[in-house]
Amino acid sequence: MTELVIFDCDGVLVDSEPISIRIDVEMFAEVGMTMTEQEVIDRFVGRSPETLAEAVEEHLGHPPPDGWEERGERRLRRAFEAELQPVPGIVEALAQITLPMCVASSSPPERLRFKLELTGLYDRFAGRIFSASEVANGKPAPDLFLHAARQMGVEPDRCVVVEDSRYGVQAARAAGMDALGYAGGLTRADVLAGPRTVVFDDMRSLPELL
Repeated sequence: MTELVIFDCDGVLVDSEPISIRIDVEMFAEVGMTMTEQEVIDRFVGRSPETLAEAVEEHLGHPPPDGWEERGERRLRRAFEAELQPVPGIVEALAQITLPMCVASSSPPERLRFKLELTGLYDRFAGRIFSASEVANGKPAPDLFLHAARQMGVEPDRCVVVEDSRYGVQAARAAGMDALGYAGGLTRADVLAGPRTVVFDDMRSLPELL
């Protein structure tokens, strides 16, 4: 029996991933890394921002140039302020869900709050928002989801994770949790499919899936 719904943020609550991926491609190009949007989706969607800097360091043989990450953050914030919206159907779905809910995301806490406030979703989750910066290992390791369950006082096998990325559903399975894989965004349904996972493509169907 489900006692807790754990939501990823990007691509599940806020429609940030098309914006983030566009900016990532631009920032990689600045340091001579030519990557397509699909390559960024495959390698980085669902993972913490540190993995981007690590990829640049591996490519260059040294850390990114001074100010590179800060420039990317400023560019991303401006784009979010201009464009960010909730994922289609999520506001209606949240209004119908009566189970306890929390957020567990790879984003840093300040960026999480910024995105949720911009989209009017912050108050729904205030005090129940967890970041990968609080654990040793980010997705696809189970640490973040297990941390969220502990903080909410719920056993892992009583949790359902709503995710939209390969690494997110892998983390949910590793945590011993059921997953609902949202394929209405950038990640294909076949990438999300697997054990203990139901794939769906319309957020308005989420309440009945729970």
